[in-house]
Amino acid sequence: MSRPQVAIVGRPNVGKSSLVNRLAARRATVVEHQRGVTRDRTSVEVEWAGRAFDVVDTGGWLEAGDALEEKVSRQAEAAVAGADLVLFVVDAETGPVEEDARAARWIRRSHRPVLLVANKADDATREAAAWEFVGLGLGDPYAVSALHGRGAGELLEAIVDRLPEPVDDDGGDLAGPSPESPAPSGDELRVAIVGRPNVGKSTLFNRLIGEERSVVHDLPGTTRDAVDTVVETDQGPVRFIDTAGLRRRARTEAGVDTYATLRSLKALDGADLAILVIDATVGATGQDQRLAERVAGAGCPAVVVLNKWELVATEARPAVLATVGERLAFLGDAPVLKTTATTGRGVHRLWPALVTAAEDYAKRVPTGALNRAIRDLQQRQPAPTGKIRYAVQGASEPPTFTLFVAGRLPATYLRYVERSLRERFALGTSPIRVRVRTE
Repeated sequence: MSRPQVAIVGRPNVGKSSLVNRLAARRATVVEHQRGVTRDRTSVEVEWAGRAFDVVDTGGWLEAGDALEEKVSRQAEAAVAGADLVLFVVDAETGPVEEDARAARWIRRSHRPVLLVANKADDATREAAAWEFVGLGLGDPYAVSALHGRGAGELLEAIVDRLPEPVDDDGGDLAGPSPESPAPSGDELRVAIVGRPNVGKSTLFNRLIGEERSVVHDLPGTTRDAVDTVVETDQGPVRFIDTAGLRRRARTEAGVDTYATLRSLKALDGADLAILVIDATVGATGQDQRLAERVAGAGCPAVVVLNKWELVATEARPAVLATVGERLAFLGDAPVLKTTATTGRGVHRLWPALVTAAEDYAKRVPTGALNRAIRDLQQRQPAPTGKIRYAVQGASEPPTFTLFVAGRLPATYLRYVERSLRERFALGTSPIRVRVRTE
């Protein structure tokens, strides 16, 4: 059963993202006291009175603006087009302005059910001022304070009352909420797309999911939140997560960039696979190397994507590939794909690489075969000190092997064991963890 969609829209800087966080009862979106922080559509699950629904945060809608503002407005329009209910947010502190009136005319033309929300009604005076917005023609306002929580319960009750009745996959009405619907499936494969700013992550993300979900613009740092979308595939559901560009700490300003970086790192830490996107016109940089180290530290396999490959001169391509080999050597056999996300060239090779990496990541080795491999590698190269008596695979995702050892094994020998197990059981690009227990 799909959850109802509630789109939050309005002009810039009226507190839409703060309202999303209040409804979700957690800091789910980036909030900062400046105009234009939110740019992409970000979906957040909310549950109230036994009903689960998705709240879709959007950037500010403007009737006219520069190229980036127009793209942000198109994202808001797409959210409204797919919404079961629209929350039109205005600012009770500033009162009605012309931008509110223009946005209200747009909402009325959408013919979507709408609730008028006067945010920043932090006290009784501002709550009374909220009635000035009745002239927008969107009904009576709900006066709330996203910052303090004032009126949030009443708004949630109104949202639940206006939501359509739950419908199952066969089109039949359901009497109550589905227990499966609130949480994402544990079988989802989570794929995080990471990289430096302006390397083409959002373009690749949109190409993979088949729609323009992330705002794509030449301005570095366009993506501020981690935007995710579930795609149904032959192998099951895959959740692709577009993240903000990860910057060097010295270039990360307090506020928006800090929150965006933290959300990107959180998305990476929770991912099963990572796509590390590199600007092929520049090659692998020191910052790419640090990002790759973070991917390795997260314990998930990586696929390296050299984006904008068509822009690299033929004679320069060997040098670009050399930078990848030099700076990302510790990623081992991670596949390196050449793509141009704007045209889609080479993107079709990415999915098979992800499938293979996912299979290696979840692989389990029978205990008998593992101990035969341990016996053989010790016969080829005995340890200078100590001896492995037996081994077990304690976990997968990533494959984790525990060695029961008499004596002590040097680090160089443990690297030999890891390399031998990877080759013996075709573990490919998956990280391997080798733990030692001394008897």
